[in-house]
Amino acid sequence: MSRIYIFDTTLRDGEQSPGCSMTKSEKLRMAGRLVDLGVDLLEAGFPIASEGDFDAVDTISRHFPWAQIVALARACTLDVERAARALTHARRPRIHTFIATSEIHLKYKLRKTRQQVLDDAVAAVELARSYTDDVEFSAEDATRTDLDYLKQVSQAVVEAGARTVNLPDTVGYSVPDEYAALIREIVKLLGDRAVVSVHCHDDLGLAVANSLAAVTAGARQVECTINGIGERAGNAALEEVVMAIKTRHDKLPFETAIQTEKLYGASQALAQCISFGPQPNKAIVGDNAFAHLAGIHQDGFLKEKTTYEIMDPHTVGVPETKLVLGKHSGRHALKKRTEDLGFDLSPDELNELYREFTRLADNKKGVRNEEISALVREVIGKGVFAETAG
Repeated sequence: MSRIYIFDTTLRDGEQSPGCSMTKSEKLRMAGRLVDLGVDLLEAGFPIASEGDFDAVDTISRHFPWAQIVALARACTLDVERAARALTHARRPRIHTFIATSEIHLKYKLRKTRQQVLDDAVAAVELARSYTDDVEFSAEDATRTDLDYLKQVSQAVVEAGARTVNLPDTVGYSVPDEYAALIREIVKLLGDRAVVSVHCHDDLGLAVANSLAAVTAGARQVECTINGIGERAGNAALEEVVMAIKTRHDKLPFETAIQTEKLYGASQALAQCISFGPQPNKAIVGDNAFAHLAGIHQDGFLKEKTTYEIMDPHTVGVPETKLVLGKHSGRHALKKRTEDLGFDLSPDELNELYREFTRLADNKKGVRNEEISALVREVIGKGVFAETAG
C-alpha cells in the first residue's frame, strides 16, 4: 500500500490569508493539535518574513522535537540561512526553498532569465543541504511553466541534493487530468531519486480534486491546510484529502498517518485561533456536514444511516448526526424528535402536531427543541390530546 505524506502548511500558507494571522502562542497551540493529528510534516513559518515567524518556528521546534518541522525560504542566501537558524533546535528539520519558474513570473515578477532562475534554484538547494539533509524545492507556478524547462529545473535541484520536488498549482489554474499528466511526467523523470509533492490552490474550486489526481499519477506528498485556509480562495483542505482517501479506498488505495477522529477538533481549534471558522456546508467539518433537513433524507437516514451518510461522523470526531427540523422535514423525523424530548404520541396526535409544526416552520429558518415542546403542549392545551392527557 502506497503511503501518502501529509505536509501541513496551516501555520505558513494558511496564515497568509486575511483574518488568519496568528500569534506565536496561537501557532504553538495549533502546532500541538497538528502533531497530535499525525501530520507527517509541519511547515511552521517563513522565518525571513518577521521576527514573530522566526520565533514561532524556533519555539515549535523546541516544543515538539520529535516532529518534522519545515521552514520556508526563497531561493536566496539570506532566506536559506535565516530558515536554518530558525530550525537550529529541530531534530528533524527540513528547509523548503522555492522560486517561480513560469514565463509570466520570470518576465514580470523576477525579471530574470531561465538560466538565472535555474542557477538560483540550484545554489539555494546546495546551500540548504549544507545545513540539513532534508531539502525540498518548489517550482512556484509549476502548472504554467514550460514542461521541458520544468523538467530541467527538477532534474537540476535533485542533482543538487533536493529530496522532495514540489510542483504547486500556485494560482489554482490547472484541472485534474492536466495536472495528473504533469505529475506523471516528473515522477517518471525523477524515479526514486526524490518524492514528488503537490500544493494546490482552490481558485477554481479544484484544489482537492487536483491533489487527488496527482496522487493517482504518482505524487506521494500532499501539501494542505486545516479548513482549506490560505492565499485567496485557499488551499486543498487536509480533512477532505484524507477522508477522500479513507472513504474511497477502492479508487484511492493509499494510506496516511492522520488520526481522522481528531479532524473536527483540529478544525474547531483553528477557528478559535483565527477570525472565522469553516462555512456551514464545508465538507467533513462544517456544521451541516452531518446534518439532514429534507424529510425524504431524514426518513431514509432513520431507517438506515448509509442511505444518506457515506461516513460515520465519529470517524472524523463529529459528536453526532443532526436532524434539523424545518419546513422540509417529515413526520418520521418529527416523531423521533418528540420521542427524544420525552413525548409518546399516537398517530393521530402526531398528524395534528405535524400540521401545526409545518405552519410554524413555514415562517422560520429552523425549529428549536424548546419550540417543538411548546407546540406539543399548546396543542394538548387545546384539547387535541384530551384523551391521552386525561
